[in-house]
Amino acid sequence: MENAAASILKRAVEMDNNKQYTMALVLYQEGVQILLDSRKETKDETRQKYFCAKASEYLDRAEKIKILIETQKASGTYRELIRIEKDSTGHGYNTVFGRFLDAKVTYIDIEDPYIRAFYQCQNLLRFCELAVRKCPALSKISLITTIDSDDKNNQITRLEELKESLSSHLISFDVKFSDTLHDRQIVLSNGWIIKIGRGLNYFKASNGKFVLGACDLELRPCLETTIDIFHKSQLTKDNT
Repeated sequence: MENAAASILKRAVEMDNNKQYTMALVLYQEGVQILLDSRKETKDETRQKYFCAKASEYLDRAEKIKILIETQKASGTYRELIRIEKDSTGHGYNTVFGRFLDAKVTYIDIEDPYIRAFYQCQNLLRFCELAVRKCPALSKISLITTIDSDDKNNQITRLEELKESLSSHLISFDVKFSDTLHDRQIVLSNGWIIKIGRGLNYFKASNGKFVLGACDLELRPCLETTIDIFHKSQLTKDNT
């Protein structure tokens, strides 16, 4: 447990230094919890004091980051830039989007020109599954994409099937098609906007059906791309 805490907190410091504050906050909180659990597991008073002191140190930094994030969100200046390296792993949708999906999210707007082929629609499904689990107040998902002129019928069939499935969770799914769409972004009603250079499809194709990463995208090698994250505090008001 101590080694796990050290590894997580080391990464938290790296994210902190790179100004990737939302990720750093999550990692600090995870690492602190492991330190506190380690304190409970040992009867050595010296080690108990050590774990308590380290937990207090990192918790203090986490609280400062939380204040920094909220201050910059309120002023509309928060921005976080992340680069995903080619062939790197650990960038599944929960890692990229999970910390922004919460009970305040009531709608999600997705702009991605390439939700057309089977695997692209499947990636959209994976994102929707995560959103449904994370956002209990979610009532609407909207998608703007382009028509697949070579396989239009199958594209529409897949999206209609997703619409029907989401409706069973009382979530509406609206699809619009654009011939000029180039931007790729996901807008959450809680103010967070996530732009990914490659949209939802930043993973490499799996090398087989029974290899690690075939199902779990956290283990799937990625294509090189950048993630631009920022917050607009008036987003909810502007969209009501």
